[in-house]
Amino acid sequence: MNILVTGGTGYIGSHTTIELLNAGHDVIIADNMSNSNQLVLDRIKDITSNEVKLYGIDLLNKKELDRIFKENTIDAVIHFAGYKAVGESVEKPLKYYKNNLISTINLCEVMEENSVYNLIFSSSATVYGNPDTNPIQESFPTAAHNPYGRTKLMIEKMLMDVAAVSDNWNISLLRYFNPVGAHSSSKIGEDPNGIPNNLMPFITQVAVGKLDELKVFGNDYDTPDGTGVRDYIHVVDLAKGHLKALEQIENNNGLEIFNLGTGRGYSVLEVVEAFEKASGKNIPYEIAKRRPGDIATCYADPSKALKQLGWQAEKGIYDMCKDAWNWQEKNPNGYNS
Repeated sequence: MNILVTGGTGYIGSHTTIELLNAGHDVIIADNMSNSNQLVLDRIKDITSNEVKLYGIDLLNKKELDRIFKENTIDAVIHFAGYKAVGESVEKPLKYYKNNLISTINLCEVMEENSVYNLIFSSSATVYGNPDTNPIQESFPTAAHNPYGRTKLMIEKMLMDVAAVSDNWNISLLRYFNPVGAHSSSKIGEDPNGIPNNLMPFITQVAVGKLDELKVFGNDYDTPDGTGVRDYIHVVDLAKGHLKALEQIENNNGLEIFNLGTGRGYSVLEVVEAFEKASGKNIPYEIAKRRPGDIATCYADPSKALKQLGWQAEKGIYDMCKDAWNWQEKNPNGYNS
């Protein structure tokens, strides 16, 4: 199949591109490179021995987006492109609503105008808000607690409405939990701009000496050790979930929602302990106040993905930490090392 991957040079997008290429698909990437690096394409070629066509465009530019569909035969789209930092979304909500919503509307309009109806959307567990119980099932109520999560939820609702009025559309909404780790080659991994917003790159940058200590945001949550509990999933497992979703939408099943997680929650301090064992590095940390929009506990019930997609996470927390550290150790300054 010919797959358009929006945001394909980003963290999850690049790992998914590798899995797509290894599975024999052809990949075209649309990415404005606002949170990624051109060198990702070279690394993807090194790993897969395949070229990827890049359109360095912003999805807010509908004319340029349409050009991709006019110049290529597209069978399906995997949509990663969008802003993703919870904290920044609280500080700059209009930036998030404008970018994430309008870019997706543009994409769906251009897809429809070019008779392309197969879409996998990169959603998030943040759409569940602060759930009453865990593990979280797809049927749970949705109520996002920050602008980032609300953009994901609004897009989901929009795609549900689109699918409801046309049998042409085949849409898979993949609700990710917390992607971590890196490719086993250590050639691609998570390379955030500035101080990381996510736990694992913060830990790895402390381990490599770029940052002095880890900031643990809150130790007074209602959890076993007071720190936030999340379902961490290896990014390669997550990428493979997209291939399974791609197989599913080929069967014209309308719209489906799937949790992609491990079904196991780890606290911040448990992740620190696991990382220290996997890397042999000591991670000093400081307790800081809670961040706006964060919740205490969030982990998946991934049984629907196993039953309907034949997918389940294979890598444990040790592998996640080990691969994340190998990436950071060999690329201390990310792609600019």
